[in-house]
Amino acid sequence: MNGEVEVQQGDSQHLYERLARLGDWAAYTPESCARFYDAIQEIQALKRERRAVILAHNYQRPEIFEVADFIGDSLELARQATQVEADVIVFCGVHFMAETAKILNPDKTVLLPDLRAGCSLADSIDAESLAARKEELRVLYPDLAVVAYVNTTADVKAEADACCTSSNAVKIVNALVSRHILFVPDENLARYVQQETDKTILSWNGNCYVHHQITPEQITAVKEKLPHIQVLAHPECRADVLELADAVLSTSGMVRYAQESDATEFLVVTECGLSDRLLLEMPEKKFYKACKLCHYMKMITLEDTLAALRHMRFEITLPEEVRRGAEKALRKMFELS
Repeated sequence: MNGEVEVQQGDSQHLYERLARLGDWAAYTPESCARFYDAIQEIQALKRERRAVILAHNYQRPEIFEVADFIGDSLELARQATQVEADVIVFCGVHFMAETAKILNPDKTVLLPDLRAGCSLADSIDAESLAARKEELRVLYPDLAVVAYVNTTADVKAEADACCTSSNAVKIVNALVSRHILFVPDENLARYVQQETDKTILSWNGNCYVHHQITPEQITAVKEKLPHIQVLAHPECRADVLELADAVLSTSGMVRYAQESDATEFLVVTECGLSDRLLLEMPEKKFYKACKLCHYMKMITLEDTLAALRHMRFEITLPEEVRRGAEKALRKMFELS
């Protein structure tokens, strides 16, 4: 499932055999897969009726992948949001991601299946605080530029000079003329970028709780038992975790690495949803989990995705001034990357 996804065909037994590969016997029983299959059929019909597409982040539940038209990381989904030929976008991800789709598609209806699906990292910063911090720092650093990680709200993006994702953060920072960069809000990603650039990175005090709670002891314990394993870590992880990785990659970078590598066993150090995707796509390889669940991502269910299309809920709206400011920062990211 790289790029456009071909939805799995067949009966509920076929779906059960597919999802049973994940080893979650409690979640994927013949009975639950029969319910999923019925929901999938109705979702496919409603997509055609509404002229809708479904975009799903790599961290979503496996059954969501079965109805997604595209699966990817933040950068891939942001790009895909500019290219969809549809009237409706159902975003199976968290709130800031649905906002990004709306920023780039002001004339389309963007739906988020569950409005509770937020982000602890995005919540660590607000536009008012960022504006005040910019003003303070520009007294010291007149050339200051603000780079906002896409894991931010639309009004925070509107305060930035450019956005970035985990896959292009270093490239965006190095492409800017400014020598002093206020990088918000992820302190771990900012630290990683600082190691890869000679510019001065000023970071915000924020982190992703999912990645921040992964410890080096967890990685070491696996490597002691499986010394040949390839460790793939997300740059939102702590520095002491990244030091143990064979490769530091975005989630889509991990997918490509696993596809192209001759290695057959990997430790995937990010949110657990990516391991599920990898297990489904590459059953000939083994993917071990040193991960945590994001309870915000897991709030999105197949049932709520169906309800979103049935009832055209919950629509994302933005003030036009905020949307235009955020779009400028996102377009700058596309230009520089």
